[in-house]
Amino acid sequence: MISTTRRFRRNLKRKIERGMIPISASTETGSHPRVSVLEEPPAGHVERELPDSRPASQDRRPLAAHSRPESKVRHSSASIRSIALKGPAGRLEAVLNQGSSDAPFAALVCHPHPVFGGTLHNKVVYHAMKALNDPVWGFGWPVLRFNFRGAGLSEGAHDGEAEVGDVLAALDWLKNKFQLPLILVGFSFGAAMALRAVSTLDQTRTSSPACPDVRDLSVPDIDVRALIALGLPIEVRGYAYRYSCLRNLSIPKLFVSGDRDQFAPSAELSAIASTAAEPKRLIVIPGADHFFSGQLEPMQQAIASWLKEQIQ
Repeated sequence: MISTTRRFRRNLKRKIERGMIPISASTETGSHPRVSVLEEPPAGHVERELPDSRPASQDRRPLAAHSRPESKVRHSSASIRSIALKGPAGRLEAVLNQGSSDAPFAALVCHPHPVFGGTLHNKVVYHAMKALNDPVWGFGWPVLRFNFRGAGLSEGAHDGEAEVGDVLAALDWLKNKFQLPLILVGFSFGAAMALRAVSTLDQTRTSSPACPDVRDLSVPDIDVRALIALGLPIEVRGYAYRYSCLRNLSIPKLFVSGDRDQFAPSAELSAIASTAAEPKRLIVIPGADHFFSGQLEPMQQAIASWLKEQIQ
């Protein structure tokens, strides 16, 4: 019975990776993982490009040195690779959406809380990846998604703090693979871990204080140029997240949240964002909850518009 189940999971995974069936995975709602929510749209689905109406930003320098004109993005057929990363707690399951051959950046997107069903196939994570990888949005960058320890086929067990090391391992793999500056994106728990990871990197360069609960880690030399935090949580089921390290984090930062986010009330998130070092921006999407339900395209537009400002 066990071997049959494992064989079924392997075959299902192969079919998903080959695009033979749409991917269905869970969100982090509720006390038990749900597996009936369609997270990734069917093959051939393309997001509509929205006009870029935001004024040019003053905070461009950290990204501009490695940018290339948008008109030179090559519209090549995207391919997907399954990757096995070497993480601090063992093998990490990952998927790489390959980008343009002349991409100036590579990106990592981190998924929400695995205890509540978050995986690399989460719909917010998927749509964030598409905003960075699909040339329709003007980028065409290679984007890596991975499962935190204990999620999906990744080895290890959920810790809640040590996942910072998983983020660093994924960033290190991207750096070695592409030799490009990196953009780091996280949703919910993934945003909290991404923030702590980039704070740890910054601490090694500047001796600035890292976020609390960051354990001693072997920190590689990684060039992260910008951080995008989607649905950055403030309090979830009695656990309060703290982000004191934002005061010293000088890379460009984008915070995107909904005005109905149940884990990050707008007023509290605004107060936290106000403590962050410049450059920074907070975008609150009207009508969006924590999972950007019905508002995934405005979330993508926020990501794309802000990044275009930074790389001009």
